[in-house]
Amino acid sequence: MGKNLKWKALLVVAVVGFAFWIGYPPLDVHDKEGNVVEEGKVNLGLDLQGGMHLVLLVDTSKLSQNEAKDAPDRALEIIRNRIDQFGVLEPTVHKQGKDRIVIQLPGITDRERAIKLVKSSAHLEFKIVSEDAELMKRFFSDETIEGYELKYMKTRNGKEEALVLEAKPAMTGDVLVDATTEFSQSTFNQPYVSINFNSKGAAEFSNITGANIGRRLAIVLDGNIYSAPVIREKIPSGRAQITGSFSVQEANDLSIVLRAGALPAPVTIIEERTVGPSLGKDSIERGIRAIIIGGIAVLIFMAVYYLLAGLIADFALLLNIILITGALSYFHATLTLPGIAGLVLTIGMSVDANVLIFERIREESKLGKSLRAAVQSGFQRAFLTILDANLTTLITALILFQFGTGPVRGFATVLSIGIVSSMFTALVVTRLILDFLTQGRAKLQKLTMFQFLKDSKINFIGKRKFAYVLSAIIIAVGMFTFAKRQEANYGIDFTGGVLQQYRFTEIVPLEKVRKALEPAGLEGVSIQQFANKREMLLRTQEDNSTQIKEAFKKSFPGNSCEMMRIERVGPSIGRDLRGKALKAVIFAMIGICLYVSFRFEFRFAIAAIVALLHDVGISLGAIALTGRELSIPVIAALLTIVGYSINDTIVVFDRIREDRKLMRKASYVEIINTSINQTLSRTLLTSTTTLIVVLALYFLGGDVINDFAFVMLVGVMAGTYSSIFIASPILIDWPSKRAK
Repeated sequence: MGKNLKWKALLVVAVVGFAFWIGYPPLDVHDKEGNVVEEGKVNLGLDLQGGMHLVLLVDTSKLSQNEAKDAPDRALEIIRNRIDQFGVLEPTVHKQGKDRIVIQLPGITDRERAIKLVKSSAHLEFKIVSEDAELMKRFFSDETIEGYELKYMKTRNGKEEALVLEAKPAMTGDVLVDATTEFSQSTFNQPYVSINFNSKGAAEFSNITGANIGRRLAIVLDGNIYSAPVIREKIPSGRAQITGSFSVQEANDLSIVLRAGALPAPVTIIEERTVGPSLGKDSIERGIRAIIIGGIAVLIFMAVYYLLAGLIADFALLLNIILITGALSYFHATLTLPGIAGLVLTIGMSVDANVLIFERIREESKLGKSLRAAVQSGFQRAFLTILDANLTTLITALILFQFGTGPVRGFATVLSIGIVSSMFTALVVTRLILDFLTQGRAKLQKLTMFQFLKDSKINFIGKRKFAYVLSAIIIAVGMFTFAKRQEANYGIDFTGGVLQQYRFTEIVPLEKVRKALEPAGLEGVSIQQFANKREMLLRTQEDNSTQIKEAFKKSFPGNSCEMMRIERVGPSIGRDLRGKALKAVIFAMIGICLYVSFRFEFRFAIAAIVALLHDVGISLGAIALTGRELSIPVIAALLTIVGYSINDTIVVFDRIREDRKLMRKASYVEIINTSINQTLSRTLLTSTTTLIVVLALYFLGGDVINDFAFVMLVGVMAGTYSSIFIASPILIDWPSKRAK
């Protein structure tokens, strides 16, 4: 082995060894009892480990200009303090834009409690209760009385007591410095909240209690009366109590929000994505199953078709997975459910570079070159094609990362890492092994491979007009259906609304589910059953999760129901996401157009863009015809199709550019036909390996990722078709002197 090979081998061993060391184990390792014995090195997204993703809007419309300026920053700090005291493991709280706050709470199971803690304004007021019976009568007569207000307080027996309060608070909670949960000895350890004031507040409270002995003082938090005790004596200590029918958890949460302080402005949840831990675990299991089965199928296919070369590609593929998990761990990237889809997809696409190399080696061997020379020449000729094809896919992945949300960014991250990793394993690892096998005393003389397509001479260009008409009909039917469905094409990501997923222990007929929801006024809710009629998706315009769970609990007492996930998107977020999705597609097209123009010619770029629009159009039509909806993961799939399709097209374009120099006397039709036939084997092989893993994802990946997998299935087939029958033939029909 030469010195260069030794150094290359040491480099590969070092890189792979470091990736394995830093990335193993990627996921948690459990013992037989289910306890975690070793934590995984790869960060899991909320959609895999369970938790909440919230986007809050800070409403500064009623504040002065000076107050509104720093209100979002103050709200951010207060909410962060509340969450820190809430005890969430590794929460994330950050500002987005001018007036939005993004919160991620891993592992949260009590959704209602978390929302209440985050949204509570914690505006504390102390108001004197009026004992004037005449005022009470006037309020009950629907009369508005200036300076007073009527409120209701829940008593310990569950009833409500009407109280007339002075509208102007005697004092507020601005002077509060501490709040703790304590237990009353006189009422069987009933928890209450003890609050302490600063020196200014203590003096105020002393004056108020001293001047109102014998009267009731209402303690009002966020407009709700918690208690209204009678003032027995002057209280100079600067301490007070908030009592009520609290549980220990409620008292603790109340203490947390009071300690953290009142929000400077109201906040509204404009986006929520909550995933239960069982759905996250189920997604991981299904995703891993899809990776294993799809990966094994690809390994077997490559080994059977390319024999020894296929085994080399399989080895490179296994190293590729190690490098991806190591990179995810090293860069602290988050693996999401779409990220698992990206990993599955990378397995199918990563063999593409090896297929290109092997097909080139086959061609060079046919010219009579020795295997060593064929390997060297094959890598040289395949290098630029691999570079161009992968860079265009990388452009779409980076744009997807820029415009995507959390889970989709996870997909873009895995796809980007996978592209770089697959280039390294193909150009360095595969080359290293082949160089080792073709050098030395026992060097390999021949690399045997199967070849299903031998010297094909199909007249693709002659069939282009039929292909144009066929594509136009398919796209027209799809676009007509898409236009007819209008807003039904869009999921809640783009229209706003609430999506809830529930799982029952036993099968529940759809009719009984609808009947159970009628008393809650939810008879018109859209319901979709799946998973043997034990799981269902409910779509509503508002968050009715509490009423729905109560209705299910009442109607199906012996059949436990678990909320698997809830996604809530406000109209403003929906508009933003729709705009971002459109920008992502446009910028991806522009980026690809610029790159192809730079590497080839402008008309090549136009042909590529037409082919991409063709693939996107067919995919959108398939979505409409099958009654599916556009969502953020589906947009990710569409952009991946753009990257995949241009990858295919670039391979053909690169061969056209090469053949144009070699076939100087041939017509342009002959050159393009020859180029398509020369790359046909590679095109079909790459499509086959990609389809294998996408099929595994479609059938085994679970319902959450099913739409993504479906769009990828359609897109891969459309992309293969368009690179042969659309992109290349357009070069003939495009008005150009060079083409003529």
